[in-house]
Amino acid sequence: MGSSSGNNDNFLQVVLKNFDILALPLISLLYPLHASIKAIETKSRSDDQQWLTYWVLYSMITLFELTFARLIEWFPIWPYGKLILMCWLVLPQFNGAAYVYKHYIRPYYMNPPHAAQLWYIPRNKNNIFRKQDDILTAAEKYIEQHGTQEFERLITKADREARTRRNNNNYTIFDDDYMY
Repeated sequence: MGSSSGNNDNFLQVVLKNFDILALPLISLLYPLHASIKAIETKSRSDDQQWLTYWVLYSMITLFELTFARLIEWFPIWPYGKLILMCWLVLPQFNGAAYVYKHYIRPYYMNPPHAAQLWYIPRNKNNIFRKQDDILTAAEKYIEQHGTQEFERLITKADREARTRRNNNNYTIFDDDYMY
């Protein structure tokens, strides 16, 4: 009977010692896979956002690990830190992936830094390093070369193409009234 208790203690020690190795795939892959499939089948945008953002963050974490594997080996606490991070990103009590999207990704995407500084590369390669022109200067140069009517025609054509792209992107996939 004493050896049976010793075996149980050894098993428990092995499980506790390797908890991160056992729990990480369940938390970072199995549960998100299940939740992502559920999200595809619902019409809610919030769960789609949560799980798409999660998979983007998971990919970034994986790339970070692959890139800095030798450095990470020096930090024995990394697997536990990653486990805590994954729990925060995944568990519905926290919805960490949605939080990251709302507070970091979306503001950056909606208002990228230097949004007002749209640069173009002049056709004349001799001018590339002399002067950086912004979009207004580019428009002025286009009007000088092609005239105002041609510029207005170009703007109208671009606007028409943008509207066509927006209208053609509303297609359905599994359900007649589920729009992606």
